Amino acid sequence: MHQYLLFSPEVAAARTAGKPIVALESTIISHGMPYPQNVTMAQEVEHVIRAAGAVPATIAIIEGKICIGLVAEQLELLATSPDAMKVSRRDLPYVLSQGRLGATTVAATMICAQLAGIHVFVTGGIGGVHRGAETSFDISSDLQELARTNVAVVCAGVKSILDIGLTLEYLETHGVPVISVGQPAFPAFFTRDSGFKADFQLDSALEQAAFIQTKWQLGLNGGIVISNPVPEAFAMQKDEIDSITEQALREARDGGVAGKLVTPFLLARIKTLTEGRSLMTNIALVKHNAQVGAELAVAMRDLPGLQPI
Repeated sequence: MHQYLLFSPEVAAARTAGKPIVALESTIISHGMPYPQNVTMAQEVEHVIRAAGAVPATIAIIEGKICIGLVAEQLELLATSPDAMKVSRRDLPYVLSQGRLGATTVAATMICAQLAGIHVFVTGGIGGVHRGAETSFDISSDLQELARTNVAVVCAGVKSILDIGLTLEYLETHGVPVISVGQPAFPAFFTRDSGFKADFQLDSALEQAAFIQTKWQLGLNGGIVISNPVPEAFAMQKDEIDSITEQALREARDGGVAGKLVTPFLLARIKTLTEGRSLMTNIALVKHNAQVGAELAVAMRDLPGLQPI
């Protein structure tokens, strides 16, 4: 067992029993939503995964350990502590060696999930190429992680605050397949259709699991993006969210907001400008992703010979 890993009792028991496990990030708790909605969302997502026959493993860095699965007190700590660092690949050694409190991003969660032998990870949306990246070089490390780490990532696409076209081009260049569920279109987080198509449409968990198994058995290392659109009842209108996003981006530029602070700032402004409707959409899409991810984890558990290389 890896010296830095600490499994919760529930996850440890699941590993022993051979139950399917689904990884969850913690940045969405510490930086993505206000309190107490963040705790409620985390608990509801875990419930969805359990109800679908899998075991949730929310991941965070606490007291020098990578915690795989959190108890209620740890969730509360992440949700309320102003000291929780946003942790990506470059930050993991610092946060662990210094004993800091860390909330894992998509990239860090993928690393930790692979260390723990977890193949499926559920999140809201992945990071991507930021608008203006041709001069700022602001590209999320999530994309590099997807190119190198053997974890399937279930998401609602990428946030509309990003350059979706360039994000998909980047993923293609690095050989990361993008799968869509229930539609050919690639979703844009708050909306169901980004205007771009995914590489492949695979609607059932069994099809998705067979694709992933084939990829890894061929020795094609790296992750898979499984894009799952927000439920229709909670989707926002593209014109509305595009207009609001442009306004929030202007405010970020005018206010000198940059780097890691951009995404939390934009999400908070979008929540305010939509009078809270974007938060409802965010919660709905994460729960929907949890359902798809849990079904995938069950299907992958039942496929013989699934061993990432």
